[in-house]
Amino acid sequence: MRTVIQRVKNASVQVEGAVTGSITRGLLVYLGVAQGDTEKDADWMVEKIANLRIFNDNDGKMNLSLKDVADQREGVAPLASQGGVLAISQFTLLADARKGRRPSWHEAAAPEKAKELYEYFMMKIRQQGLLCECGEFQAHMKVVYTNDGPVTILLDTSQLLNS
Repeated sequence: MRTVIQRVKNASVQVEGAVTGSITRGLLVYLGVAQGDTEKDADWMVEKIANLRIFNDNDGKMNLSLKDVADQREGVAPLASQGGVLAISQFTLLADARKGRRPSWHEAAAPEKAKELYEYFMMKIRQQGLLCECGEFQAHMKVVYTNDGPVTILLDTSQLLNS
């Protein structure tokens, strides 16, 4: 499972001109599902994303996680803040462009398996108490966002030792 995570001030996604998901202050997550990925990969990715300390504390140091900043507004439930995750399925993250000029997609999971793990990933994000908005699986999407920092992190479960 491969992700590109961007810390954003806001992000939204449209399918055929209609907004299907929108967040303020949070993480835009592009998610690619590879052949052989399992729920274990998604569980690791969700735990890492929810707790990754990439938001600034009062001293300007990256010491806060998404869960921390979602809980910062006193008396407001995390989901009410509209901060959270905008999850976008993106098989192109699994592109292999080492040979020739046309990328190969042989590492990407079959659409049925990818959709299953994408939906599982979003369910697990929500179980963390976080808002999770999304695009539409296999649709042509327009993603608009304001990167905050910029902060962009790449995570790939295939690079884990003993996973």
